[in-house]
Amino acid sequence: MNGNPNFETELADYRAKHVPLFNNQPLKFGVFSVNASGNIFMTKAPTSYEISWEHSRDVARLADDLGFEAFIPVGRFKGFGGETNWNGEVYETLTYAAGIAAETKNIMTFSTLIAPLVHPVLAAKALTTIDHIGGGRAGLNLVMGWNMPEMRMMGTELREHDDRYGYGADWVKVATKLWTEEGISDYHGKYLDLEGLEAMPKPIQPRPVILNAGASPAGQDFAAQYADLNFASFTTPDQAKRYVASIRGKAAEYGRTIGVVTLVVVVCRDTEEEAKAAYQAIIDHGDWEAADNFMSGVSQQSFAEHLKKEYLAKSVAGSGGHALIGTPEQIVDGLKEIKECGIDCVLLGMLDYKKELKYFGERVMPLLKQAGLRI
Repeated sequence: MNGNPNFETELADYRAKHVPLFNNQPLKFGVFSVNASGNIFMTKAPTSYEISWEHSRDVARLADDLGFEAFIPVGRFKGFGGETNWNGEVYETLTYAAGIAAETKNIMTFSTLIAPLVHPVLAAKALTTIDHIGGGRAGLNLVMGWNMPEMRMMGTELREHDDRYGYGADWVKVATKLWTEEGISDYHGKYLDLEGLEAMPKPIQPRPVILNAGASPAGQDFAAQYADLNFASFTTPDQAKRYVASIRGKAAEYGRTIGVVTLVVVVCRDTEEEAKAAYQAIIDHGDWEAADNFMSGVSQQSFAEHLKKEYLAKSVAGSGGHALIGTPEQIVDGLKEIKECGIDCVLLGMLDYKKELKYFGERVMPLLKQAGLRI
């Protein structure tokens, strides 16, 4: 995507030295969705979690102090109904990431953008600004758009599935031109036809890190060509291994490498019984209407009826993320298995981030070092 034939080599060298998600930690960590009500849980279970700037700032600082590599908000404009209107109270992510960047020291601060709702010229400028605020720590979680009510609210069409990734390719190419090329240029693509492109200053990084969750054939092909990290979901270790091999193989076909990130729900307590009880409380207090709305939006309605309750429960208790429930030792064993699947970074989902992140730092992080998962 850049005219410099040595760009990818120079980018890799820079990132290994300066960008947290490319450091030498065996397993990298982040937190996800601290900017939206309920975060990843569709439940009324008690928690101190809230949508306030002070709360987000405190969670980000705690993750930063623990040495985590990524802080990633979710991109939402509309809630999913039910008793909680899950994710209906939410901070916009460019402004949010700028604030988090100013309040932290080392952790990468991502913005989650829905490509058809944010013009790439504006996005490139905003992400460059965030990169300067944070001293070179900006990241982009690029989403193609799937939630029809959100798109209708914005008066924007929802393209056919594969066309969404075609538009995304044009979007990334334009942003990359603005980040990496000097002077003024035009862009003539299938979906975007733009004249007189220019942008100064450039990011501190050669270009911000790009994350994408494409999992369909078209989505994987997009991620393999344009993303640095692919957000993957899995149900079993064997399925995870197959997926990691597939996405890395596709990236190799384009002469690229790609990292793999996954969401892991962590419910960790002193005893297994306590952890299981805490997890069950999340389900017992579930907002099943919101979960059903969410599943319908992501095309989960294709599941057989006898599986629907199982997947609704996974949505309630963590938006479908892989769940680790147990003692600190059991959590480490589970994270070790995830690492052995080839996954590079785990985004932790916790019902009560402030309380549970502290516990994770005190009880789990030392064991991760003993297990060789952290240095």
